[in-house]
Amino acid sequence: MATAVHEQASATVGEGSLPDRGRRNTAVLVGFTAATNLADGVMKMALPLLAAQLTSSPAQVTAVSLTLTLPWLLVALHIGVLVDRFDRRRLLWIANGMRLAAMGWLTSSALVGGITLTELFSAGVILGIADVVASTSASALVPAAVPPAGRERANAWMVGAETVGQEFAGPFIGGLLLAAGTGLALGLIGISYAVAALALLLLVGRFRPAGPAPDAVPASVNSRIAEGVRFLWHDQLLRTLSLIVAVLSAVWGAWLALMPLYAQQAMGLGSSEYGILLSALGIGGLAGALAVSWVNRVLGARRAMFADLIGTIAMVALPALTTSLWAVAAGAFLGGMGGTLWSVNARTLTQRRVPDDMLGRYGAASRLFNFGAMPLGAALVGLLAELGGMRLAFGIFAAATAITPVLFVRNVPRAEAATR
Repeated sequence: MATAVHEQASATVGEGSLPDRGRRNTAVLVGFTAATNLADGVMKMALPLLAAQLTSSPAQVTAVSLTLTLPWLLVALHIGVLVDRFDRRRLLWIANGMRLAAMGWLTSSALVGGITLTELFSAGVILGIADVVASTSASALVPAAVPPAGRERANAWMVGAETVGQEFAGPFIGGLLLAAGTGLALGLIGISYAVAALALLLLVGRFRPAGPAPDAVPASVNSRIAEGVRFLWHDQLLRTLSLIVAVLSAVWGAWLALMPLYAQQAMGLGSSEYGILLSALGIGGLAGALAVSWVNRVLGARRAMFADLIGTIAMVALPALTTSLWAVAAGAFLGGMGGTLWSVNARTLTQRRVPDDMLGRYGAASRLFNFGAMPLGAALVGLLAELGGMRLAFGIFAAATAITPVLFVRNVPRAEAATR
């Protein structure tokens, strides 16, 4: 299967100029990812803040935030079918068109009569759906845009751009822009989406997945979704990776949900010290993106992915063992770095292993494990903390995470995890 996918990608990008086209397409995809994730990072901070100016209800404010992520649970599988059926670059344009429409609507409202809570909910839903379309399409587009030898590098830079945009630059820039004026902030975000869409014109190649045979019986959307889920579940390697990701995502959801209260009450941190703790998480993610190629050369992709499991255990276990800021921050750094090592290698592995006409549905099903487990982890850790205390809750999650290395070693052979 891997050889067939390699040959298909080579034929799609074109013979005789693979390195040049791969580098050009990598630069375009990284630029697109950086611009859109920077804007997404700003919006994830801006929408709840704008909602808080309109209502004092915690439920309504958090519901606005939820509109940005809920589409991953509700429509991701259906969008995966679209990604496996239509030109993926056009879908990226459609996604950014949706983003521009939402930003134009909010900007005009801010300049004329003020934004309402209903408009924030509506814009959040549009932006959330656009994010599902863009993320699924961009990941599925990589094998057709970049030859196999360059995919690890492309995935590393794309993950790094996501980390910088979502964790660092986006929230910081968003605060500055909103301070300068809501209309100005929203308008500049819209410009970022427009520039990203224009950059896609520079991509070289064909990005429509192979369609069904001419004499094939048309399949319904539900049957195509089921086909993608079956493909994931019947492949032992992909099934194992998805189950591990579900556990890791639940742990991340638990850590992010409980850490603010733990940092304040148990660790006694002020806002600046808590900022250091969160920065350690993001810095670790960025360090992983910069070091993944070197780590893979030294350890191999399988050991690099295994390192993420150990890093995640450290991230959630250290708060159960100590209230030291630097120890907990070190665990956060290891968790952030390991998460990037996992993301880059898992993307490269699946892009090699999954057929081109299945990438959208596989990616959507895989992300469903990810985004579906995070709120479950957050809810469970809250319940455990109520019943037994916060340190016990972290300890239980650390014990659950300790199962993942065993699952990984037993079901992910060295040869299968190679990304080249």
